[in-house]
Amino acid sequence: MEIALRLLVLVGGLGLALVASGYAVTYTRALAAALGAPSFVVGVALVSIGTDLPEIANAVAAHLRGEGDINVGTAVGSALVQYTFIVGLFPLVIAVIAVRRREVLVVAALTMAGLALTSLLVLDGRLIRWEGALLIVAWVVFLALVVVFSPGLLPEDLPEPSQQRKLVQAAIVLVALVVVGAGATVAVDSLIVLAELVGIPEFVLGFFGASIGTSAPELIVDLRALAAGAPGIAFGDAFGSSLVDATLTVGIGGVVAPADVTPHLAVTGALYSLVAVGVVGGLLAVRRRHDRVSGAVFVGLYAFAYVVVLSAR
Repeated sequence: MEIALRLLVLVGGLGLALVASGYAVTYTRALAAALGAPSFVVGVALVSIGTDLPEIANAVAAHLRGEGDINVGTAVGSALVQYTFIVGLFPLVIAVIAVRRREVLVVAALTMAGLALTSLLVLDGRLIRWEGALLIVAWVVFLALVVVFSPGLLPEDLPEPSQQRKLVQAAIVLVALVVVGAGATVAVDSLIVLAELVGIPEFVLGFFGASIGTSAPELIVDLRALAAGAPGIAFGDAFGSSLVDATLTVGIGGVVAPADVTPHLAVTGALYSLVAVGVVGGLLAVRRRHDRVSGAVFVGLYAFAYVVVLSAR
């Protein structure tokens, strides 16, 4: 009975998230046009925060319980999931997607810097408040650099939303993303309970289990954006969410309450994610396109992470 109830809630939550994602994409595109900002930048700066709410909530809850491994594992694992697995699925919706080199290189380099900083801060096996604050400041600085170095606005054939005022559009985007996050998050508790029953370590649980669950909003919103003909939002959200996870999400946990972290697992996961981000960013920048070949490479990078992290246990 409990399993059936969990499945019912899961299906209902994901259905609600899918409906809400349509509103999020429509109003994000309209807001980007109204502000004169590239959809990619709005995806990095606004949509990524909304879709990352499950990771941020997980970070706060984990540190209040003294479980730093859950925060760092989920955040670093989510960064990897979004850069490799989720972006790797994009060509299933649009077979060939043109890529703007400067956008990709800037965000990839900053995400790698965030992962490197996280690795350094957890080397001593503990994440404390000043270290968390440093990661939050890093996210603010990195976000400003994304805005400064991103190319200009590309013309789009935009839908006409019923609400035209910018503040209302921004509010609708945020509310829709909260609904997406709430609907998608119902899967995380089930994953955690099942994993704990079979004795999976906390970091591995966060890196592989919770990271997939908390990345569900990105998956839903990004694939919906691609289907609507808005690849800028999809790439902006996927890359921006990874940047948030590498810095802001980990940092918020540390600011809320200091907690211990397993150094060798955290550093292994963060460094592998750093290398994977570099490969994804470099390959997209060199090819200036994303297709099923690059998609297969990215999904393969995610799969190989299981070998790397599990061997470090």
